Amino acid sequence: MSDDEWKGRFRELYDAGVERYQAGRQTPGAMYDEEEAAYLKTLGCSAQELFDFVEDGLDGSPTYDEVEEVTAVRRDYFLNQMNGEWTGVEIDMDALPAKSEAVEGIVWLPRIIPKAKAKLRGEMPPDLMYGCGGDRPFLKSVNVGLAEFLRVVRDAQGDQEVIDFVKRRAAGG
Repeated sequence: MSDDEWKGRFRELYDAGVERYQAGRQTPGAMYDEEEAAYLKTLGCSAQELFDFVEDGLDGSPTYDEVEEVTAVRRDYFLNQMNGEWTGVEIDMDALPAKSEAVEGIVWLPRIIPKAKAKLRGEMPPDLMYGCGGDRPFLKSVNVGLAEFLRVVRDAQGDQEVIDFVKRRAAGG
């Protein structure tokens, strides 16, 4: 499927989600039917993930373009690194570093790195969102975009490479 094809269908589902949410269909199961949820899974996206993006996007962030870009990174990883196969694993939210933990003086970074890895692998539990209301302000504060951070984590040879990248960007580099 070409980029234009999946992006067109994805946009349709996003827009439908906005309309449905505003009409009172405010759960992932009410927002997307089985066929739509199955289609999203072929992209490496769950109905829960798109629901979360739609719900947060109604307040202005993330924008549709950011959502599409994050989905494109996950889709590429899902299709090319995971051969289109879901792991069936969900990370344990309780095992994530606390929101207040810091690495090299940067609060939140120890938490968002494993979240990004889980997002790439499709292992986010329903109650956790990559790009949540904590992730977005953190990334903005260090001058990094949501999809950009996901790509950095995907391409990094280890967490230190991610930490160094964030430190450079936070310093204006």
